[in-house]
Formats: sequence, C-alpha cells, structure tokens
Amino acid sequence: MLSREDFVFTIGYDGPAAVIDKQARKKFGSLSTRELAEKGLFRAAYSSAVYSKNPDELMMVAEAYKELENNSSAELSSLDVSILERLFGVSLVDVKRSIFL
Repeated sequence: MLSREDFVFTIGYDGPAAVIDKQARKKFGSLSTRELAEKGLFRAAYSSAVYSKNPDELMMVAEAYKELENNSSAELSSLDVSILERLFGVSLVDVKRSIFL
C-alpha cells in the first residue's frame, strides 16, 4: 500500500506502479485534508479524504468544492461525494511500486 503522501499526489498508473508528482508531494505532502482544500488542491484533498476513510473529511471536501462552485458562474445544485469520485477519478488501489516524476 502506498503512503498517504504518495497516494495523495498520484497522478496516474503505469501498469502496477503509481506515478507520483514528486514536486507537489514535496511542497504539499505535509498538509492536512482541510489545508489542501483551503489551498484549492481539491483532487489532493479528496485523495487524502479517501485515504483516511473518514466520511467527515469526504463531506468537508465536498462542501468546500460546492462553496467554490457556488461562488463561480457554474453552479452545482446537489453536489455529493459520488460526483467527486467521478470528477477526480480517485479510488484506493493496492499498489506496491512508485514512479516519481
């Protein structure tokens, strides 16, 4: 299983290996789920919430994203966690190898 920091900054997979954004991991790897969302790093925040398996964190990310959308011209009237799952394409995967870019 990947570490939290590796999972949060995984940008894709190359076969059985996770491809990780090394610079983003170094810069933002120590931030909490809430801090990632506050910085506008919603995919990373959602990944962090998925990794934690904490429903409260998932809802916090959904609410922060909904607030951002409500302040823009495009509105999402009923945003829930399942929409974020499809939007960001994040799910827990058992990967044993990492490739850092």
